Amino acid sequence: MYVELDSRPTLYVHEQGLGGPAIVLLHYFGGSSRTWEPLISHLDADVRVIAPDLRGWGRTDRPGEGYTLTDYADDVRALIAKLGVDRYVLVGHSMGGKIAQLLASRRPEGLLGLVLVAPSPPTPLVFPEEARATLTTVYDSRESIEAALSHVLVTDPLSPALHEQVVADSLAGSPAAKLAWPLQISQEDITAQVSRIGVPTLILSGSADKVDPREVLEGELLSRLADGRMQLIEGMGHLLPLEAPEQVASHVMRFMQAIGLLPRH
Repeated sequence: MYVELDSRPTLYVHEQGLGGPAIVLLHYFGGSSRTWEPLISHLDADVRVIAPDLRGWGRTDRPGEGYTLTDYADDVRALIAKLGVDRYVLVGHSMGGKIAQLLASRRPEGLLGLVLVAPSPPTPLVFPEEARATLTTVYDSRESIEAALSHVLVTDPLSPALHEQVVADSLAGSPAAKLAWPLQISQEDITAQVSRIGVPTLILSGSADKVDPREVLEGELLSRLADGRMQLIEGMGHLLPLEAPEQVASHVMRFMQAIGLLPRH
């Protein structure tokens, strides 16, 4: 469905389940709400799922500007208010994880927990200028996307259907969205804000993640959280929602039970 927001882009949102606590799912740089479909199929039927295409990705509006971390966090907060969500867990993957960190640091009403799936850390990413230039064009062709999948993003090949989904979603991003991550969002420093996160936080990390490895997340993110813990998913890479959807869903469900949002079975 499409959700119109006052003075903000119209967002395409995958939503299912109207009762119970909600999970708000924020996808990675290059993804869309479709990234979460394998995981959603393993979630408890009582959970309300809200998965937007972030601005510039998927079927959401693609303005020529407004691609800062703050813009993305403001979009998500406006969406949550528009849908009348009053009890929810925020789940963010990679870039979506950094957006989730900023939003959670504002302590919005109704936020009860935070799950960060292979998240980008709050510190600026440090990489050579050549690597940054490569990132600005990595989603411009099938060949470069497939190279990123093979050498960086996953440990084992995805199924043919998911492989094609990743390629299509990556190609479909707006030019401004494709530039925003390597040139701006990845360089934003929100370490001061992250220290203000006041809800229980679970970090899920693939033990073979080459993008945001465990050691970086422990030092740059976990150490700054007042109530955080990390869970390793063995043998998996960066695209955990696609590589290990059942395991990620299980961790999310157990987390929601531990904070009292779902009954223990």
